[in-house]
Amino acid sequence: MIGGRVLSVRFRWVLILGLVTFLLALYAYSFPPRRPEWSSIQEHIPPTWFGRPGGHETPDPKGPPASADSYIHPNPRPASPIVTDEEKRQAVVDAFKHAWGAYERHAMGYDEFHPISGSGHNLTYSGGGIGYTVVDAIDTMHIMGLKTEYETARAWIKDHLSFARKGAVSMFETTIRVLGGLLSAYHLTSDPLYLTLAEDLGSRLIHGFNTPIGLPVTHVDLVKPLVWQSSFHSVRLCPAEVGTLQLEFKYLAHLTGNETYWRKVEDVMEVLERNVLPNGLVTLDMEIMDGSFVGTDIRLGGKADSYYEYLLKQWLQTNRSEHFYKKMYAKAMAGIQDNMVFKTPNQKLTYTAELWGRRGVKGVIEWIPRPRQEHLTCFLAGSLMLGATTSGLAQGVKKASVPPRPEELTATGLRDWNTGAELLETCVKTHDTLTGLAAEAATFNTTADPHAGIHQKDWYIYGNTNQANYAPWDARYLLRPEILESLFLAYRLTGDLKYRNYAWDMFQAIEKNSKLPEGGYTTVLDVDWLPPRREDKQETFFLSETLKYLYLIFSDSTVLPLTDVVFNTEAHPLPIFDPKIKPRVH
Repeated sequence: MIGGRVLSVRFRWVLILGLVTFLLALYAYSFPPRRPEWSSIQEHIPPTWFGRPGGHETPDPKGPPASADSYIHPNPRPASPIVTDEEKRQAVVDAFKHAWGAYERHAMGYDEFHPISGSGHNLTYSGGGIGYTVVDAIDTMHIMGLKTEYETARAWIKDHLSFARKGAVSMFETTIRVLGGLLSAYHLTSDPLYLTLAEDLGSRLIHGFNTPIGLPVTHVDLVKPLVWQSSFHSVRLCPAEVGTLQLEFKYLAHLTGNETYWRKVEDVMEVLERNVLPNGLVTLDMEIMDGSFVGTDIRLGGKADSYYEYLLKQWLQTNRSEHFYKKMYAKAMAGIQDNMVFKTPNQKLTYTAELWGRRGVKGVIEWIPRPRQEHLTCFLAGSLMLGATTSGLAQGVKKASVPPRPEELTATGLRDWNTGAELLETCVKTHDTLTGLAAEAATFNTTADPHAGIHQKDWYIYGNTNQANYAPWDARYLLRPEILESLFLAYRLTGDLKYRNYAWDMFQAIEKNSKLPEGGYTTVLDVDWLPPRREDKQETFFLSETLKYLYLIFSDSTVLPLTDVVFNTEAHPLPIFDPKIKPRVH
């Protein structure tokens, strides 16, 4: 009887399990998923990481390489003269005044501004601001010729800015926004006030490198120097926060003659170069103790974007003299091209995928492309085009034409130019939303998605349920500049007016959906919802980057020419110079 009872119980559970399986299958058939599943786009990449392996089917294959005349015609038309569009540029200036005016009235001196509530807050515990908004925006004022606003900002910096504030601040953000802003202001004005403050801040931030192998910590106390503790052993960093300090500290070293600033960030790059994957890519986490990359997830957006951006810019900053960085850049771009660039099946949109790693059969690492691209990643489009016309020049060519001719570029230069131009078109298309604003991230359809036909276009916003009381993170618009940054570079490198037209459409969408009549601009919670639902925050980079790049797009090519300056990742222009400090890396 005991055996029969056990058999009966087992049979009952088998029936229940079978019924549940049937119902789940019926549900899945009736309600197809809105996104491709992991397994449908699986790609096995061997641990050696030398490109895609043969014999494995990959999602959205790129097909044959783009032809040389895909975006560069063998006989390109002469570029339209890059002259100022006064009307559109003035509209951008008016937008800056609208944003800054609200900040000045309600939150002057605070690090961040909340325009809906008319309030501000600081990023330190002691109550005083360290200039996140004021310093981040002052070079934009100078470039735009806003004398009244500039003098107000300078007076606050002179009378109130102090870095003797208790509490930890972001090493990365403080370097790119505040140190970069001060150095840019000094470069543009030669005003010693800014260099004095930059030296003060740099001397405080430098303590963040006091770690076993010199990798900077994530947060640093501007008052209390860092003392290494055993509890820090488990700290993990990301490549962007350690690889996006170099432009600022090297220019500070160049100005002051203090070699320490140079060596600290140069040592970091040596650690990074030793630890990157064989094809130049990096995962999102690294150990502070030895610089090894841990985890298996790879993407070109948050936590990694500006690491790749600064590889090229470090080579450009020192007048193309440090080939160590050019080689790192070339290796990384090859890794991106071979492993992360795909096309959609219908519209043939070029995009970059994220790579998710997991242990497969017998412990072999498998990387699964996830067809998701962040707004942040769109920096890469302009960066590739800039790299093609500098690091990708054919032998004997000193300067590319505008636009470049095919024979002026190497095969690698042509590859990068075409990918950059195609990727930029994709980024522009992500503005095809109800608000005309691009979301924080777009997910792309793949050939392996059996339900791709239900999508009206080749990309969509993941998790966008169109609920009035809920907005997924990917649906947000955070006043970001990356697409406009690439449009600026593309316009300067081609003279093609379509890039100005794209930028103007984007600016009008910002004016319509982010602008508050009483002053200021806000982020938008869901780009596919009307009327727009706003979040009470005006990002500092809206003043330092977004509006600056818009202004430059509608300016003539003599305003901050690319031959003279390199922009840090916060859009602060720093000069290209011949280094007085001898590099140690080779």
